[in-house]
Amino acid sequence: MNQTRVLDALLAALASGQVEIIDLTAPLSPTTPVLQLPPPFANTIPMSLETVSAFDDDGPLWKWHNIHTGEHTGTHVDAPAHWASGRDGWTVDQIPADRLIGPAVVVDVSSLVREDPDFLLQPEHLLAWEDVHGSIPDNAWVLLRTGWSSRGGSQTDFLNADASGPHTPGPSVAGARWLAEERAITGFGVETVGIDAGGAGGTDPVFPAHHHLLGAGKLGLTQLQQLERLPATGAVLLVQPLRLVGGTGSPARVLALLERS
Repeated sequence: MNQTRVLDALLAALASGQVEIIDLTAPLSPTTPVLQLPPPFANTIPMSLETVSAFDDDGPLWKWHNIHTGEHTGTHVDAPAHWASGRDGWTVDQIPADRLIGPAVVVDVSSLVREDPDFLLQPEHLLAWEDVHGSIPDNAWVLLRTGWSSRGGSQTDFLNADASGPHTPGPSVAGARWLAEERAITGFGVETVGIDAGGAGGTDPVFPAHHHLLGAGKLGLTQLQQLERLPATGAVLLVQPLRLVGGTGSPARVLALLERS
């Protein structure tokens, strides 16, 4: 089958509904939860729109805005250059386009997170997943389903912080190292505000998902929604960040393609 026929078949499957498009992106607005670092560290700004004109004297036939937001706000990509361990790696504009499309692997730990919001993903969880579903394929996006996106309507519930700090799930030091070193994945995606667990500031190294994954040239992907609609294997992920020159990350639209049974 030649390339044209392959693409025609995909378009036909999309038009017929045989292939479903599932939007995994959290809406980006001034109320979208944003990571909060403790003093003395600086924080990024929440998203806002500044009106340039709105069918008025500044632009009688058009409406448009300036966007004010950080690179790492809402559903977003972490490029390797975001972290000290990957500082000489890709900025977001340098990520090869073929790394932004790949198979999606969904590791469902939502039942464990309901029991423990500080749940840490260990290598044994990933190996147990492979015992059932087979080896994680090369160039896959490993997506951690925790159910955390159900909290997305409230920054307080989403960040889930108290006097001891935030309590959100993520990979352990060993889990992050395993993902970075043991499988040839493209990236790691989560439903939470960042790819690390809430308590990751107290580990060695600190923020191990950032340290190991970005340091190994992998990508991060945060604040995903609707992972419950994806199977453990079989979906294709399309990640679409802005091509910000020199950017360490970017808000992104993330879509999954899923063949209907």
